[in-house]
Amino acid sequence: MNNPRKWKAMAFRTAVICFGLGAAGFLAHCGTSAPVLHIYTWADYFKPALVARFEKENGCRVIIDTYDSNETMYAKIKAGASGYDLLTPTSYMVSLMNSQGMVRKLDHGLLPNLVHVDPEYLKLAIDKTMDHSVPYMIVNTVIAYLGSRVKDFEPSWAMFDRSDLKGRMTMLNDMRETIGAGLKYLGYSINTTNEAELAEAKEVVVLWKKNIAKYENEQYKTGVASGEFLLVQGYSGDILQVQQENPDVRFAVPREGTSISVDDLVIPEGAREAGLAHSFINFLHDPEVAAENTAFLKYLCPNKDAYGLLSDDLRKNPAIFMDAEVRAKSEIIADLGESLALYIRIWDEIKAAK
Repeated sequence: MNNPRKWKAMAFRTAVICFGLGAAGFLAHCGTSAPVLHIYTWADYFKPALVARFEKENGCRVIIDTYDSNETMYAKIKAGASGYDLLTPTSYMVSLMNSQGMVRKLDHGLLPNLVHVDPEYLKLAIDKTMDHSVPYMIVNTVIAYLGSRVKDFEPSWAMFDRSDLKGRMTMLNDMRETIGAGLKYLGYSINTTNEAELAEAKEVVVLWKKNIAKYENEQYKTGVASGEFLLVQGYSGDILQVQQENPDVRFAVPREGTSISVDDLVIPEGAREAGLAHSFINFLHDPEVAAENTAFLKYLCPNKDAYGLLSDDLRKNPAIFMDAEVRAKSEIIADLGESLALYIRIWDEIKAAK
């Protein structure tokens, strides 16, 4: 999701000593070196203890590199970067990559835990049959703010029109998210390809730009916690984590609706450890693992048999399980096909506007 997203933007690399026989059938006795699973993902996107457990059970090492946007990831893989076995792009980017032959078809025989994937989510998914991707985490975009500093708050994208907050707000450096906010404010679909609607949204976002400090995807987390920023557009899981640092941070899902992005687990065409990648995907959809990862990340893994294992606080949290009325107004970010070029042009115009 574009990206993925804890308030500490740091990657971790984990390694353990080879433990003999791995749990996956394709592993034999470890020799002088264990097989290595190379993952390219958003920062801090797996609970470290779960990664260590997978390493021990499979007699392997996991090495994680990180990106800060779908576009960065795509450009690197498209340019020929090899050596990665697993990626976690947002669904719309997965669709583009699949159309260009950049990801592998999955072997469902190696993925028995797919029976736990929520069928209600799959009705909305781009890859409904999980042919080449498996849903990992659902990310809702919200507005976060400091309750003691922002007066007369309303759960609306119109907050970015507040001149009294000028220079103390941020929006995401993501064209689908920020243009999408303008579209939802106007009552349009975040996936529209109507040029007139997009032109209207551009004008709205350009007006908002005069009030914000910057477009960015990382500093808003520590910034709103410290008071550097008073109101930000951000990702639900990030904000829930930030609230643990500063309880004055509050959030709302805009009443006009918001974007819902889903980060998927995919195996790139050039993967060297495709079997191990399948094992990791299957591991992540074990209900107990999915519940533990959800509790850590504060994003929802769409695993129906994990929901009952979550705490009451998580099950009742609207950032994780969105209110039905607002959910009905929200949309999953979809692949735009050839119309992506239109969004890129409009985003360039927004970034260039004074």
